[in-house]
Amino acid sequence: MMNIDLWQEGGPVFWLIVFAGFASVAVFLERLLHLRRARIHYADFLEGVFNILGKGNVREAQALCDEVPGPVAHLMRVAITYRDEPREVLRYMLDNAGHAEISRMERRLGVLATIVQITPLLGLLGSLLGVLETVLVLRSQAPLVQSVDVTGGLVRALIASIASLMVAAPAHAMFNLLAIRIDRIVLDMEQASSDIISFMGRLAMTAAPTERTQQGG
Repeated sequence: MMNIDLWQEGGPVFWLIVFAGFASVAVFLERLLHLRRARIHYADFLEGVFNILGKGNVREAQALCDEVPGPVAHLMRVAITYRDEPREVLRYMLDNAGHAEISRMERRLGVLATIVQITPLLGLLGSLLGVLETVLVLRSQAPLVQSVDVTGGLVRALIASIASLMVAAPAHAMFNLLAIRIDRIVLDMEQASSDIISFMGRLAMTAAPTERTQQGG
């Protein structure tokens, strides 16, 4: 097997591709940890908050929402803040909060998408530069051309092409994995929002007769 020093033979384009590879891994790991913390068993969480609110312990419910990470807990916190507002206002505030949470989850995914798109182009650039180097050597040293002088550019061209594919393919897979996780969390958020609005409506209907009774007394 041939012994090739990639760091020396690869050239500057190869270094750019390697940097892009490390950046993609860093972004993936950071987003993966963030999304793992963001997804909770929202049904159990909402049930606990609903029980607390049903007992009238608003501060305790708010404290629980502040302690639990993730977008569902933030949506519940927003709902508690606007619990006395009309249903349409509550839905509007939850939609705004949901969009903000989605943007937060998708943060830095653009970097990963850019790496997926740009690394094959870097590989193509490195290949063309390697071929150009080979052609220039052939022209300058013809007809007495040695194989060592010619293969340098071709090796750089092949290294750039292979490295770009080795970075772009895993980066594409990592992007898709993060997108799938975000979609699952968004589905949880949508179901949680529906449950929250329904509960707040029931809570308001329960509180209304109590207020009328107190006013009548």
